[in-house]
Amino acid sequence: MAIQIYNTLTREKEPFVPRKPDHVSVYVCGITPYDQSHLGHAVPSVIWDAIRRFLEYEGYTVRLVQNFTDIDDKVIQRAQATGEEALDISNRYAEEYLREMDALGVKRAEVYPRVSQEIPAIIELVEGLVNKGHAYVVDGDVYFDVSSFPQYGQLSGQVIEELEAGARLQPDERKRSAMDFALWKSAKPGEPSWESPWGRGRPGWHIECSAMALKYLGNQLDLHGGGADLIFPHHENEIAQSDAYTGEPPFVRYWVHNGLLQTQNEKMSKSLGNFTPLQVLLKQYTAEAIRFYLLSSHYRSPLQFSEAKMAEADRGWRRLAAAVSNLKSLISSIEKAISNSDDGDAAGEAKAISSDTQKLIQDAKQAHSKFLSAMRDDFNTAAAVGALFELARDVHGFTNKMSDMTENQRFESLPALKKTYEVFIELGGGILGIIGSKDTTVPGEGLVDDLVELLIDVRGQAREARDWAMADFIRDQLEDLGIKLEDSPLGTRWKL
Repeated sequence: MAIQIYNTLTREKEPFVPRKPDHVSVYVCGITPYDQSHLGHAVPSVIWDAIRRFLEYEGYTVRLVQNFTDIDDKVIQRAQATGEEALDISNRYAEEYLREMDALGVKRAEVYPRVSQEIPAIIELVEGLVNKGHAYVVDGDVYFDVSSFPQYGQLSGQVIEELEAGARLQPDERKRSAMDFALWKSAKPGEPSWESPWGRGRPGWHIECSAMALKYLGNQLDLHGGGADLIFPHHENEIAQSDAYTGEPPFVRYWVHNGLLQTQNEKMSKSLGNFTPLQVLLKQYTAEAIRFYLLSSHYRSPLQFSEAKMAEADRGWRRLAAAVSNLKSLISSIEKAISNSDDGDAAGEAKAISSDTQKLIQDAKQAHSKFLSAMRDDFNTAAAVGALFELARDVHGFTNKMSDMTENQRFESLPALKKTYEVFIELGGGILGIIGSKDTTVPGEGLVDDLVELLIDVRGQAREARDWAMADFIRDQLEDLGIKLEDSPLGTRWKL
């Protein structure tokens, strides 16, 4: 099945065909770093991390660029309010954001260009638009002439006549049309500015992303991502100025927009103040649980945030993580039983594997297929997560039947159990990043492994000595601490 992507430009799913075979170029609009990052900032980063991992799994080489808008009205306002230099503010919060994305397991982009460091490329692009008749200069400001680009409105579906009526556009009598937008802004007292052919000033918002995308990815991009709130005017303007400059449309082959994170039906944002800093959430929940929350919905759907919903997602992730951890423990128990058996080759004595083991093998294959089909269908992480939960239920059903199996049947199930575990790690870990790729554990489990195993050994010795009171005491005390022991023919297993 070929990868299908919903293209905002055409408003339908399309087969994914990158410009260069086996290579994918991606530009994702980044943050304006003027305050602490929140979960809404993590949404596109985690989504694109999962998409990138999946594309790499499918054999593509991915080059991803994500910018920082480090010079912006909001950064300048914060600097004026605090007396701090604007770039000092943006640099501090940009670095904080990168550390938090690292903590969330987000693979870093190949390039994180910052507007303040790309002024020459931006000026070159603006000059080109002026020379080609797509932009004009007024009192040191440069505006894009929307009337020079007949395709304007193709991404957002906006009607030019309605736009001219005025909604969302700041009136400026110097502009030829209310629709025209700023490419370069003349300097104002106390604001950062740079020399340009039109005098000192700074870039407009939209031109920045075009300049950085064209510089680092070329005239045509495969994928461009960002929140749905950026479709108009930001991405609409990106198309106009980029295609007008290069003369090589399309600027982007597939526009991919994620739904917004909302709280009480409002967009989560720093300007509204309705957010919890991401660093606070990372202290309350594991990175995997946060990723699970963000990826359990389809990327195009709005996501409602509340403490209750986050806690619910955490419980769901813990169930899945515990299932994988228990599977790992079961595999270890069988391996230990085989090594302690009188015949080290006991696992090979069964002439044919049991029907239950055969079913587990098919369940793992089916889950693998369902997962990949979901991801190939417009990166449907929600359905992919569902496939992992189905497999977890299948494993639970299989382990419940193991007490009725012969020793050899349990031994010969080991390859199937290992293969099933690999599916969880390969897909849930390697692609979604919601299961630890090296050691899947519930939080805290790694800190107490040795101690719990020691207590299990002591309990085992007590049972052999028929000291049932001591054995029961250890079991009950562990249960009070949230650790449940499960005795089986393969020995004693434990879980949080």
